[in-house]
Amino acid sequence: MTRTELVDKISKSVDLTKAETTQVIKAYETIVGKALSKGEDVALIGFGRFSVVNRAARNGYHPRSGKKIKIPAKKAVKFKVGKRLAGVVN
Repeated sequence: MTRTELVDKISKSVDLTKAETTQVIKAYETIVGKALSKGEDVALIGFGRFSVVNRAARNGYHPRSGKKIKIPAKKAVKFKVGKRLAGVVN
């Protein structure tokens, strides 16, 4: 599903205009991004939990040349699915 399709479905579901729904989705993305950048978890009970994990530096291989490369450490976003969402999918 694309952002446009998501906006259409949400706007029809909660009786908002598409412009208002787009603003809500952008605000959600901004707020979640800021919370994660501060190291905070974002938990939506039943849906899932967003958190930040530290990935250690590791060695890898360049796919074309086959040469060894060093992949630097970084932070990554992790999502753990909630029970209700898992039930809907299964």
